[in-house]
This record gives sequence, C-alpha cells and structure tokens, in this order.
Amino acid sequence: MDEEVKRNYIKAGRISAEVLEYGKSLIKKGNSFLETTESIEKKIFELGGKPAFPVQISCNEIAAHFCVEEDDKAIFDEQVVSLDLGVHVNGAIGDNAYTIDLSGKYSDLVKAAQKALEEALKIINVGTELKEIGKVINDAIASYGYNPVRNLSGHGLDLYNIHDKPTIPNIDNGDKTILQKGMAFAVEPFATTGSGVVHESGLPTVFMLEHKKPVRSPITREILREIETYEGLPFAKRWLTRKFGAKANFALRELTQLGMIHQFPPLVEVNKGIVTQAEHSVLIDDEGEVIVLTGY
Repeated sequence: MDEEVKRNYIKAGRISAEVLEYGKSLIKKGNSFLETTESIEKKIFELGGKPAFPVQISCNEIAAHFCVEEDDKAIFDEQVVSLDLGVHVNGAIGDNAYTIDLSGKYSDLVKAAQKALEEALKIINVGTELKEIGKVINDAIASYGYNPVRNLSGHGLDLYNIHDKPTIPNIDNGDKTILQKGMAFAVEPFATTGSGVVHESGLPTVFMLEHKKPVRSPITREILREIETYEGLPFAKRWLTRKFGAKANFALRELTQLGMIHQFPPLVEVNKGIVTQAEHSVLIDDEGEVIVLTGY
C-alpha cells in the first residue's frame, strides 16, 4: 500500500468518524429521518469526502440496508436507531456505525454491541485468526444475555469496494485465515434480542451497478450515466428520484431486468428481535501498525 492510499484511508476514516458524531447529534425525538439523512450526507461532502454508500438509519428489528426515500415522512420517536455511514476519499473507505436507544429500554443491548467491538479491537493484529475475532464478539454479546447476528459480518475495504475480503465473523466460524499487513477492513458486531439471523424483507432502496451492458432506452441511458458517477459503489434510489423524478423508477426496473443492478433489500431479524450495531474501520499498514481509522 503506497503512502498516498494510506493517507486517503486515514482521511476517509477521520471524516467518517466526525460525520458519525454529527449524525448522532441529530437523532432526537421529533426529527425527520429524511432531513437527518440528507444533513449527514451533506456534511460528508462539506468535509471533503464522498458517500461510500447511502446513509442508513435502521430501526428496531431492521439490522441494515434501510435508506429513506424522497417522500419519507417518518420521525424519530421510541425507536432503537442504528446509524451506519461510510465515506470514501479517492476510493479509500472509512465505515462506522453506532446505535442510539430512543426508547430507553435497550441500553444493555447497545452496550453489548459496543463491548463486542471494543473487545475485538483489542486482539486485532498481524496473525490474528478471523475465528478468534468472531469468538470474542460472540462471547461479549452473550455475556449480556443476547445473541450475535450470525449471518452478518464485518468486511474488507478495498478501493471502491465496500464488501471485500476478509469476512470478519461475529461468531467463531472456524475460519483460520489470519490478518495480514496491508489489510483494511470493518469490524461490525450486531447484537439482538432475537435468534440471531436476518433475512431480506421489504422493497430495496439501495442499489449498486454490477455489470454494464448496452441499453436502448434514452431515459435509461441518461440515468445510467448518472449511476456511473458513483464509481461502482452503492447508491440510493432517492439520489436518482430527486434529480430525475419518476424516470428513475423506470430506469431502475430496466437495469434490474437486464441484470446490471444489484438490489439491497432491508435486512430484518427473523423473529423481529431488536438489533443494535457498532462498527469501526481498521487498517493494518505495511509495517504492521494497527490503525483504527474511525477511532474518536
């Protein structure tokens, strides 16, 4: 990893951490989901970054991949709110998340995810086996009487790639792969009152361009050009509908039918268990130094 790329990772992590703190300050009863989301995304640009994916505000049993639409009227009330955001600088990504309990009923569940993250970060080093990280996360969450979400995980952070190798498990899955110099990745524990499994449920509002093919429709070609400016990273339907109106829905349907677009429906705990999340991004540089990119 050359020094410029390393600097970009560090800058992306710093911006991501600052924006997360800003976003946390906006999650208050009575505030709008939509206005909060757009304020957070605006702050990313103001600080010199770009969104690595759309800002996600997932509540209660929704673990991930919930992104508001243009006409969303929801406000914060008594929800357990997970704020997940990522920033990239020239493709280098910083990704972090935090959960706020507006209900006042799930403080220990919030602490379980946070404690799991803290314990995982303590053992991260060159040579650490992935299964060891998963065991630490599982044990920390179990100590509070909850379950980790087994089929969600942390992930590698390559340039312009939010979900790369290695996969950082939230349980001991037996993976003896070791952490190495030059790796960037996110550690992302999820704790739940449910069984610890999520499934896709609901309509997707987050998409990603996977394959480019010729398209006939002038409308779709126009919107495809806009999608290409996101540089292969996930994007929000809202970004397109705000600029193109109803034409965006037509284009997304056609691009999906052509197999060009990957959809990300919301991920919901199968037993409707409440879910909390905590996340930091980590870089192990070429000298073996462990840098928590999104550390405060």
